[in-house]
Amino acid sequence: MPKIHLSYEWLPDGLQRGGTPSPLHHPLMDLLQAVRDSGSISRAAKGLDLSYRHVWGELKRWEQQLAQPLIVWEKGQAARLTEFADKLLWAERQAQARLAPQISALQAELEKTFALAFDPGSHVLTLYASHDDALVRLREHAATQGLHLDIRFCGSVDAIRALNEGRCTVAGFHAPEQPSLDSLVARTYKPMLKTGQHKLIGFASRDQGLMVQVGNPRGIYRMEDLKRDGIRMVNRSLGTGTRLLLDEWLERTGTDPAELSGYDREELSHAALAACIASGKADTGLGIASAASAQKLDFIPVLHEQYWLVCLKSALDNPAVMQLRQILLSMSWQKHLQELSGYRAALQSGQVHSLRRTLPWWT
Repeated sequence: MPKIHLSYEWLPDGLQRGGTPSPLHHPLMDLLQAVRDSGSISRAAKGLDLSYRHVWGELKRWEQQLAQPLIVWEKGQAARLTEFADKLLWAERQAQARLAPQISALQAELEKTFALAFDPGSHVLTLYASHDDALVRLREHAATQGLHLDIRFCGSVDAIRALNEGRCTVAGFHAPEQPSLDSLVARTYKPMLKTGQHKLIGFASRDQGLMVQVGNPRGIYRMEDLKRDGIRMVNRSLGTGTRLLLDEWLERTGTDPAELSGYDREELSHAALAACIASGKADTGLGIASAASAQKLDFIPVLHEQYWLVCLKSALDNPAVMQLRQILLSMSWQKHLQELSGYRAALQSGQVHSLRRTLPWWT
């Protein structure tokens, strides 16, 4: 039996294809029903507003594709369906009867979703970003105002790379408030961001720290405790901003990664890292406060950082970027942000910042 593939099409408002009221149709079924009703290929073609040649050719093509006869072709006799064609129409009617409610609901959902594409007042913004709970909240909040954020979470490095390769309009990354000029963070981000070409947009400030189980049974209070015997950590994946922070601490303190039990164990998100600790598979890991709070873990702050959005200077006049900035400036968004554990509104959130004036790496 051939495989079933579903598709959809757009028709002018109010028009039903082939006069059929069903949201699910197949062109072959329309042809077979027309032949059955009229008893003639020519009358079927006329009823469907198609040429005789087209209808005849389509029926032959379907016979070849299905390897089954569809029409009894007898000269001088009325055209009639074969037993196989009759069974096809019967099966289609059965499917329509059983699936009509689900099909209608799917059609309505598709129409509702695609209506956004035809609405000049709505915008879509593609954003690659380091995993962040506030961005999830922003996506929900922005959608209520006609801005739809198409977010793909990845590492900070991968997000900026996607921006530079033209795969997104805005990227999200995070960095300490005052990273040193020779830090690993500075050496990683500086070659990827160009003054005069990229512009920063203030988003949020947040806490990074060590997540531990409730009551901190292992007595973990600072980064140096990661080196203690028996402490099992879990790490963020390579290319993430949080991994950069940990590796910078290792470099600054001269610590060999091999001294940390679990350094090679990686999780793709802060939420997954927190779940790993909550399940007892690890004792601690570096992540954000909101993820720890969601898993009811204790949290030891280590550093305060800025989460930045960055775009090309040429994208600042993009209607979606302009709407994003207005939302970030609004009091309603600031209220949402304050409700998240470990977050605060960034200084001049929604405002455009120059790289040279904001980050110390070019001064």
